[in-house]
Amino acid sequence: MKDISIYFSSVEEFKDYSELQLGGRLIKHTEGNFPEIKSKGIAIFHVPEYRGSKSSPNEIQSQKFRNYLYELNFGIGWNMPVYDLGNILPGAELKDTFHAIKNVVTELVKQNVIPVIVGGTQDLTMAMYKGYEGLEQMVNLCSIDYSFDLGQPESDIHSEGYLSHLLLQRPCYLFNHSNIGLQAPFASKAEFDLFEKLYFDVCRLGEFNSDFKKAEPHLRNSDLLSIDLRSIRSSELASIDYFQPNGFYADQICQISKYAGISDKLTSLGLFNYFPEEELGSLSSLVGQIIWYFIEGVSQRKGDFPIGSKKKYTKFVVSLDEFKETLIFYKSDKSDRWWMEVSYPEAMGSKYERHHMVPCDKEDYDRAMNNEVPDLWWKTYQKYV
Repeated sequence: MKDISIYFSSVEEFKDYSELQLGGRLIKHTEGNFPEIKSKGIAIFHVPEYRGSKSSPNEIQSQKFRNYLYELNFGIGWNMPVYDLGNILPGAELKDTFHAIKNVVTELVKQNVIPVIVGGTQDLTMAMYKGYEGLEQMVNLCSIDYSFDLGQPESDIHSEGYLSHLLLQRPCYLFNHSNIGLQAPFASKAEFDLFEKLYFDVCRLGEFNSDFKKAEPHLRNSDLLSIDLRSIRSSELASIDYFQPNGFYADQICQISKYAGISDKLTSLGLFNYFPEEELGSLSSLVGQIIWYFIEGVSQRKGDFPIGSKKKYTKFVVSLDEFKETLIFYKSDKSDRWWMEVSYPEAMGSKYERHHMVPCDKEDYDRAMNNEVPDLWWKTYQKYV
């Protein structure tokens, strides 16, 4: 593993914590003592980079979320190391901060360590994504956001306009993008049309509120999860920087974080648009709890993503009238979760090998049994061709 300590400043010591608390069990980067990172762990770090925002200064350096995170109890059954690597301070230019995040994400993911980034602005998602370029791995990105954040490619990248820049990266390693929590007033028809054209997935806020299970397959299918803290309703946060009357409740965003952690596929998490300066404590407390529930989810991973042998899965084969493809579903005996197989052309080699087993739910199987091709099958197949 390359030396990544050069990018970090150390964690401020707050007080002594007991062995029952996360603050007493975290492996912290203290002054002159960067931790030795071992495989299969979780690494938390803070990036107070705000130049991607049009309204907030770049001088926000608050680590207030750590005060609340460290106070929480160390979870039952957490047997993986949890690191706090400290802070990546803003570089001379925004691109310097991006470069640091990219290199850190690449090295941690290669080491099977999950980076958990508490950000500044959400354009840092782009830096996380670029970390996967070094792995030459097709990835799925999921954003928890009230808008698409597409922006214009000819404009500078910023918090509310980074996705168009990501889509234009060459070579492109993005296989799929999912948005959970979209609020229709913040999305134009052109943006909806583009998402449909690219066969991306959307789970609107209303759909989520009516049935949380609509979002679970998207989380299970993601490699990278980007959470915009402004997707949480403002009444939950008590801060002048958060203005959405509609959005997720605090317990819902923690539920999302836990389910994301349970996903065997997910390898990085970003919490962005963290503006702690004017808050009364509820924002930083919630950020601490979001991280806690994510770690809790990781500790409960089933290891049941259907790769290789499928002896521990129940296989369902469905033939549809007037449709030449046979649809194949798998149900895990460990977790009762469902996957759908979407075969890709052999000429493409192993490029899409990680993506032909698509997380789904029982409703997709039920549609197939009713002689309907599930939308998820069509969308995935179209990405291949």
